[in-house]
Amino acid sequence: MQNAFLGSLVGDAIAMPAHWYYDRNALDRDYGDFDSYLAPRNPHPDSILWRSKYEPIGPKADILHDQAKFWGKRGVHYHQFLQAGENTLNLKLSVELYRWIILRGSFDLDEWLARYAEVMLTPGWHHDTYAEEYHRNFFAHYARGKSLRSCGSADLHIGALSLIPGLLAGLEALEITDPATLIELAVALVRATHDHEYSLRAAADFTRILLHVADGVPIRKVLSELPIPGVSVSKFMNWVDLPDRIVVGEKLSTACYLPESFVASLYFAWKYHDDFSLALLQNAKVGGDNCHRAVVVGASLGIGCGVPRKWLRDLVSMEDLRCDLRTVKGLSL
Repeated sequence: MQNAFLGSLVGDAIAMPAHWYYDRNALDRDYGDFDSYLAPRNPHPDSILWRSKYEPIGPKADILHDQAKFWGKRGVHYHQFLQAGENTLNLKLSVELYRWIILRGSFDLDEWLARYAEVMLTPGWHHDTYAEEYHRNFFAHYARGKSLRSCGSADLHIGALSLIPGLLAGLEALEITDPATLIELAVALVRATHDHEYSLRAAADFTRILLHVADGVPIRKVLSELPIPGVSVSKFMNWVDLPDRIVVGEKLSTACYLPESFVASLYFAWKYHDDFSLALLQNAKVGGDNCHRAVVVGASLGIGCGVPRKWLRDLVSMEDLRCDLRTVKGLSL
């Protein structure tokens, strides 16, 4: 699960500059046929921040901080201030969750939600311009006086799965490995922010996939045997010779909505089952919600393939992980 977690971070960082590009010609023009981490470029041709609006109703809802001034403007890249190899907000939260579990030596959902609220309301904790709708809904509810357990919304975006690899890796470090317990905790974590049947089903299925792959079952065998809505290996086999931008773009949507975005992620994991780097690069170059698909692809293949050192060298979040792991339980990455 440590490699699953690292794979999710690497995948997100690779995809970050091309996140939410739907014009593939613009994606190619801005980034070319890349094979390394890149910094994002402004203007972003498909940015919808110009028609996005978020006005916090009080200090308990102010999660944009100094990024709020960029909302409502055209061409703003969602991750404009991130450097090459840096993670987006959701994966930064995954890093925080992982560190928090290990430093505390336990996982308690209520205490994690309190930590989530604390960091999101701390100016300067992150410098990502975009915060997904689920964050905005959560803190709007919080500002209206709801308990943290009651602040989630019925959200069906694939970003729901972002923290699962960090959760599972943290629990594994504490030697919590019972499959039923892990599935239960993953689903509870997702329910707290994305209380929708599609998100909860995907959370359970994603956790099951990682558990099977961690037990040494090849990802293709896992996907052929687990009943996952929309996943058909025979269909994947019919698509394998098509360009990826046809499969994820015409056969399957590049957008963020579950369950189709989960199926698109698993297609990349199935097709590039033995090539971690190629899977994540191809996923990134398809565009759309490639960052959150990359969590699934990177985690699924990180276990079986391992994570190449070239990606870890320049992964910005590695420094945050090393700082604590040198001294906590003798672990090191």
